[in-house]
Amino acid sequence: MKILMYRYGSICEPDIMEAFSQLGLEVIEEKTEMENKKLTPADQVELVSKAIEKQRPLFIFSVNFFPAIAEVCHLYGIKYGCWTVDSPVMELFSRSVSYETNRLFLFDRAQFDRFRPYNEKGIRHLPLASAVQRFDQVIRSITEKDREKYSKNVAFVGSLYEEKNPLNRIKTLDEYEKGYIRGVVEASLKVMGYNFMEEAVTDQIAEALKRADPDFYQAKDSLEDCSRYVAAHEYLGMQAAETERIRTLNTLAEYFTVDLYTRSDTSELNRVQVHGGIRTLDEMPKVFHLSKINLNMTIKPIQTGLPLRIFDILGCGGFLMTNYQQELTEHFEIGVDLEAYGSMEELVDKCAYYLQHEDERIRIAKNGYEKVKQYHTYTHRMVEIIRGMSE
Repeated sequence: MKILMYRYGSICEPDIMEAFSQLGLEVIEEKTEMENKKLTPADQVELVSKAIEKQRPLFIFSVNFFPAIAEVCHLYGIKYGCWTVDSPVMELFSRSVSYETNRLFLFDRAQFDRFRPYNEKGIRHLPLASAVQRFDQVIRSITEKDREKYSKNVAFVGSLYEEKNPLNRIKTLDEYEKGYIRGVVEASLKVMGYNFMEEAVTDQIAEALKRADPDFYQAKDSLEDCSRYVAAHEYLGMQAAETERIRTLNTLAEYFTVDLYTRSDTSELNRVQVHGGIRTLDEMPKVFHLSKINLNMTIKPIQTGLPLRIFDILGCGGFLMTNYQQELTEHFEIGVDLEAYGSMEELVDKCAYYLQHEDERIRIAKNGYEKVKQYHTYTHRMVEIIRGMSE
C-alpha cells in the first residue's frame, strides 16, 4: 500500500517515514517545497494533484496542516492526515479543517480542544514521539573525544527566540501598548503550566499589533476572528519565550556552569558558556546523553502539550529537567522518569540536588529512556495514525 508524504523539511519527517515503512507502507515523497520555499497554495495544489493522479496513494500525510492539500484531498475524495508538531499552527483556522476527508492529529490538547469543534470526527489528540532507534545508533558511536567535548553539568540546546520574536521588529507601538504587553508577559512567567495570555489580550492590543505589523496573520477563509489568538501566541508568546530563556539561563549561571548550544544572539547572557549551533542528527544526541542535566523550557504557545525536546532528551538516555506542563504526568512520573520545576527557585534547588546525587540522576535518566522506548516511539504513534486514517 502506498501513501504520499508531502514534505517541507521538518526534522520529524524522516522518522515518520521510517516508521511508516517499518509498518509495511510504501512511502512516496513530494518534496519540491524542501527546495523551493516560495511555493504558493496553487503550486501545492498542482503538485499534490499530479502525485495523486500518478501514484493513487491510500492517503496523503504531512507534518503540520496545509489547507491547499486538504482542498485537493477533499476534491479527490482521498483522506488527508497531518500531525502537528508546533503551536501555534495558524493554518488550522482555515475552513478546510472541517472537511470529512481530514484526519488531523494535534499534539497539544489545548490545540485539540480549540479546533475539535470544527471537525468532531476528523480531529484527534496525539502526543509527539521519540526516535529511540536512531538515537541509539548515535549513542553507540560516542568516543572519548566526544565525552571530553560534550560532558557538561547543565546544558541547553535551542533558540533564545530573539530571531523568532516579531515584537523585536515592531517600532510603532505606543507606551501604553508596550507597557500592557510587558505586564502580561511578566505575569505569565510567574505561572508554570498555564497560559492565560489570550484571555489577557484585549481587542485594542490585538488591533494595535495588526496595525503595526503588515505580516500579522490574517486568513481570508478563517473559521473565526483569530486576532487575539494570533496576538497572544505569535507575539506575546514569543516575547515570553525570549524573556524566559535569557532569564533562566542567567539565573542558573549564577550557581552552576551552564553550557548553551544556539545560533541565537547571546549578547544578553552573563556567565553562560556559549557554543554555536550543533548538528541535530549526530551531535545533539551526544549532548543529551552526556550532560548531567538537560534543560527544557516549553514556549508558552504550547499550552498543555509536551514539546519534541522532551522526547528527544529522554530517547537519548539523558536526564531531563523541564518546566511543568499539564500533560506531563499523563505520560511520565516526575522524580521517576524525569524532573520538573514550577518556579525559578525550585529549578535552582533541583539542579543543585541532582548535580550532587549522581546515582539518582542516572536512575531517573534510565527510567525515562525505558519509558519512551516502551510507549512513545514513532512506530507507536504511526500505528495510531494508521488506525485513525482507516476510520
